[in-house]
Amino acid sequence: MPIDMTNAPAGKDHFPAAGTNEPSISNLVGGIVDDAQKLIEHQFSLLKLDIRKDIEKARDTGIMLGAGIGLMSAAGILLLFMLVHLLEYLTRPHLEWWVCYALVGGMLALIGGAVFYRGRQKLENLNVVPEQSAQGMKENLQWKTNPN
Repeated sequence: MPIDMTNAPAGKDHFPAAGTNEPSISNLVGGIVDDAQKLIEHQFSLLKLDIRKDIEKARDTGIMLGAGIGLMSAAGILLLFMLVHLLEYLTRPHLEWWVCYALVGGMLALIGGAVFYRGRQKLENLNVVPEQSAQGMKENLQWKTNPN
């Protein structure tokens, strides 16, 4: 039975010499470094976008909180005047107006101090840096400075 040679490889044309199409080691290392730099640039871009998004959310939230605080403050002032008048009415003729104002003001000062103290404790525990982006950036910088 004869052997069909029409599909057989024809010498050099089908088997290129070693190294002609393969990149050198320095090209590979350079490509890896370029990719690492691009990755770090993308991480910085992502971190900036995360921070910008968080700032926009904080700004919108701050505006709403400010408006709510303003309206609640006005209502609170009116309710405090009502409380002072109620206290004077219920204790008439034993307490003077100034005593009623002092009692209500002292009570508010104690409550306000406790709320302020609690808020300050929460503020100390606040973390403003996005954890995932910062961790990814830290790992990339460590790899770039020490690729071992």
